[in-house]
Amino acid sequence: MAISKILFLVPLLFLLSAVIYGQQDVVSKTDTTGVYRLADVVVTATKTNTSTLELANSITIIDSAEIAVRGKINVFELLKTEYGVSYTTQGPQGTLANISLRGGNAGNTVVLIDGIKMNLTSDPSNVYDFANLPTEGIDRIEILRGPQSILYGSDALSGVVNIITKKGKGKPLVNINAEGGSYGTIKGSFGVTGSTDAFNYNFFLGRTQSDGFSAASEKYGNNEKDGYEGNNLSSRFGFEFNEHSYLNLFLRFTKSEADYDQHGGEFGDDPTYKYNQEEFVTRAEGGFELLDGDWNQKVGLSFYKNIRKYRFDSTLNNPASSRSLYNGKRFNLDWLNQFNVSSNQLILFGFDAQIDQSTSQFFLESSFGPFESNIPENNVSIIGLYLQDQIKLGKSFFATAGIRYDSHQKFGSAFTYRFAPAYVIWQTGTKIKATIGTGFKPPSIFYLYDPFFGNENLDPERSIGWDAGIEQYFFQQSISVGATYFYNSFTDLIGLDENFKSININEAVTKGVELFFNSRVIGGLNIKANYTFMETIDKSEGSIDSDLPLIRRPKHKVGFISSYSFAGRVNVSLEIIYVGVRDDKDFSTFPASRVVLDPYTILNAATQINVNNWLILTGRVENLFDKDYEDVLGYATPGFSGYVGLKIHL
Repeated sequence: MAISKILFLVPLLFLLSAVIYGQQDVVSKTDTTGVYRLADVVVTATKTNTSTLELANSITIIDSAEIAVRGKINVFELLKTEYGVSYTTQGPQGTLANISLRGGNAGNTVVLIDGIKMNLTSDPSNVYDFANLPTEGIDRIEILRGPQSILYGSDALSGVVNIITKKGKGKPLVNINAEGGSYGTIKGSFGVTGSTDAFNYNFFLGRTQSDGFSAASEKYGNNEKDGYEGNNLSSRFGFEFNEHSYLNLFLRFTKSEADYDQHGGEFGDDPTYKYNQEEFVTRAEGGFELLDGDWNQKVGLSFYKNIRKYRFDSTLNNPASSRSLYNGKRFNLDWLNQFNVSSNQLILFGFDAQIDQSTSQFFLESSFGPFESNIPENNVSIIGLYLQDQIKLGKSFFATAGIRYDSHQKFGSAFTYRFAPAYVIWQTGTKIKATIGTGFKPPSIFYLYDPFFGNENLDPERSIGWDAGIEQYFFQQSISVGATYFYNSFTDLIGLDENFKSININEAVTKGVELFFNSRVIGGLNIKANYTFMETIDKSEGSIDSDLPLIRRPKHKVGFISSYSFAGRVNVSLEIIYVGVRDDKDFSTFPASRVVLDPYTILNAATQINVNNWLILTGRVENLFDKDYEDVLGYATPGFSGYVGLKIHL
């Protein structure tokens, strides 16, 4: 698909929606938002239950209905179609899968699952790897763009992805899922969900295995298959003492093994390259109300542990061997207070404390001799306080303002802020919005304490970002369109000096426009379409990349999803992803040379057939036209592939 056609069709879609529906008297003033079918309630933007109509934030919701109809087995695949999201993969299932928001680095997005921060403490950039996160048991995903440190603390320079699992309710229900298809892929899961008067539960156990394909691209002569095995356990239990107090317990465990390859290219195949991971996370939280519900409190305690092992042995193609171990832990304590001052004002006060622990061992034997880097266990703690005010003036003006103070044991203190006003013109269904905020990211344990690269005098990385936009709602027809301009500046980014020591030297700017079109249930047809135009600029002085685009961020990206239900028994969905040209680097050369990755368009389709009230047949096709493309130079991506399965609900 030519980019000129995309640039023409997307604005045309927005224009047509306005022409068709713009003349209708679709909005009537009311004191409640319940009549507005697009008034979703989200928690990520403010940590309170807030209607999207009252928010200036750029936020996307992927709900359980969309998750079901699209048929994806991994959360990563759901995120790829959303606006402002760039993504990379390095081979088949189980290999590294990262996203970034609005051009920031992958480690600049905080990923939460049921309030548990999932970013890797033992990774130099604290990224989150989506490779082992299945969709089972997930109720909704909320994607919040822009700096969000006032509520979420460190690492939220570009945004937040908040994943919320399903709360059990009703009589006991047993869910059995099975699927098989291309690349020798087999997936199965078992779950139980339900509730009694006071107790609710949701338990899921699943396994996925695949023969895979070569992680190093086949077009360079690589053909050794890289397989994957993954086991997942997820559970959520809750007890409601009364209508004013509750207790929740969350637990997740993942164990996986994947075959990797060396950096893609002619000698990428490496049958000895193995990756093992174990991850355990748990959280206990309790909530209660005081002062007749005007003071709501929630206290939570979380624990996170991730162990990763990599190894490869000497081969004819790669005369080297390596062993590495990364062990990371995180402890979190959070206390949230919500004060309902009046019907037009809500004040939030919170406290959180985080302790990161990490240790690593790395050994490499090559033709240049042995190299060893061992980081003994180190702890880094950070304590934060934040204050947020949500106000309504009249019936049309809504604003959120907040500040935060953090104290870090190494670099000292950090202040962040955010202000997000919105104004709704009810007579036309128009919302005008803007936000401005700051974020910070402390140096990781690797950058602080690595014996070769580390520097204990590093400062935090920082960002400031703002956006402004307009959204048009057609409530009776369940239509919304929107356009947002965004600008982000990243400073004090960590780079290397002439002695290869980590220093705060790099800077970057990202800016662009996001467009979206959403329609819900027009004769059984749902449509989500979006377009992102983004420019990224490396502003690091003295760098060979200065004034060049950041790598692996497309300038143009389109996402399109449509689904249709036939008489409530057959659901079909169609998905289109267009990713434009983007720069990458060939790290097999020194210094690494710049290359340009070709644009690509991917078409995916899925269907569900409700045979009866307990059996559903599923099918999906990925990369329908067998497009050959790369997200990362030298690494392969799936070709045409098909999968069939069934879901049993008893």
